[in-house]
Amino acid sequence: MNILVLMKQTFDTEEKIVLEDGKVSEEGVEFIINPYDEYAVEEAITIKEELGGEVTVISLGPDRFESSIRTALAMGADKAILVDDPDLFGDEYSVAKVLAKVIQDQSFDLILGGYVAVDNGSGQVPQRVAEILNIPFISTAVKIEVDNSKVTVHRDVEGDTEILETNLPAIITSQQGLNDPRYPSLPGIMKAKKKPLKHLSASDLEISPESVQAKTEEIDIFLPPKKEAGRILSGELGEQAKELIELLHNEAKVL
Repeated sequence: MNILVLMKQTFDTEEKIVLEDGKVSEEGVEFIINPYDEYAVEEAITIKEELGGEVTVISLGPDRFESSIRTALAMGADKAILVDDPDLFGDEYSVAKVLAKVIQDQSFDLILGGYVAVDNGSGQVPQRVAEILNIPFISTAVKIEVDNSKVTVHRDVEGDTEILETNLPAIITSQQGLNDPRYPSLPGIMKAKKKPLKHLSASDLEISPESVQAKTEEIDIFLPPKKEAGRILSGELGEQAKELIELLHNEAKVL
């Protein structure tokens, strides 16, 4: 069972967001494996331990991604690929195109990833990759059962559970509750230093930056306005309702 894991590095969820010149400052920030991708890494390793095979982590990002990749290798992944060519960085369209290009050169039965990244929250890349590769896609898995060439997935759907079955290969994204990611052991950390990590560029992939140019442009980043104190309405119920409608219309401008 050859399993690929699409993994992104994100801010530690405890970090405070600081903006400088319209961009998020990375100075002194601690980066971690995107929490939902960490569930995917753990699930891949668990399936490998049960059925045998190999787990490969694939990432697209700057050199600092290597620290999180080494963590995944210390958890039990076997090898990794990092596309760290800035000419290939971009939006979800760009990322999906590049990752799909990497995957097309790999032998795989199953692809796992987090259902969303906690930084931009777009939740688009895995399904875009599935579309490019023309393979099934199932999101928000809370249980995965592999049986030969089929996989059964229990997925979270707004407080309930839906059970789907599909043929492999397929892409499945993980939701909280799928598992409890393990902590890397000291022997695992030592072994991770010697596990293969391949760095790829546009020339290695034989892909032109123009062909994966972003379809969207980031204009500005800003923090949400501070919340103002709520207003308590007084008077009879009918008067309160009338005042509420006027406030929603004239101040909030939602009516």
